[in-house]
Amino acid sequence: MNTIRYSRRECLDQDKINHFLSTSEVGFLGLANDDQPYVVPLNYVWWNERIYFHGADTGRKVTMMDNNPNVCFTVSQAYGTITDPVPAHTDTAYMSVMLFGRGERVTDLDEATAALQQMLNKYVPGYYDRPLSKNHVDKYRSSYGSGALIYRILPETISAKDNPVKPDHMFEEKNK
Repeated sequence: MNTIRYSRRECLDQDKINHFLSTSEVGFLGLANDDQPYVVPLNYVWWNERIYFHGADTGRKVTMMDNNPNVCFTVSQAYGTITDPVPAHTDTAYMSVMLFGRGERVTDLDEATAALQQMLNKYVPGYYDRPLSKNHVDKYRSSYGSGALIYRILPETISAKDNPVKPDHMFEEKNK
């Protein structure tokens, strides 16, 4: 795996990485099939040191992952522009995490239900008055007639970069 070129931006704080992955809302799943790359944004949950997401049981993403389970998953958040008297030193405050690993279908109904419950807890905390049932997960069909697949990504490598906000140097438009 390649090393981070700009090493002083590398984040090795596992608690910070875990918090970032747990609280960010959208990740980008990178797939490849022959010479065709494909990147798709999706909701996800970071749970048990794995990425979980769900989707229809048919389609481009499913076909590509079946043909090549090697994936990249990226989460990034920009926090604003950092100003500097020297224009070339103007920068962006951000955090990003890249995971490389294998994507695989979750076939165990208990694990699939627990992962989807974690997603509900993340995206709509407290909305439902009872836990998700295994029967609902097992029998679900969308309005298009497709079932749901739950995937997990088993990370083989994780890298993170961080350029923190500099409160006294953040750009703010004057005419807002």
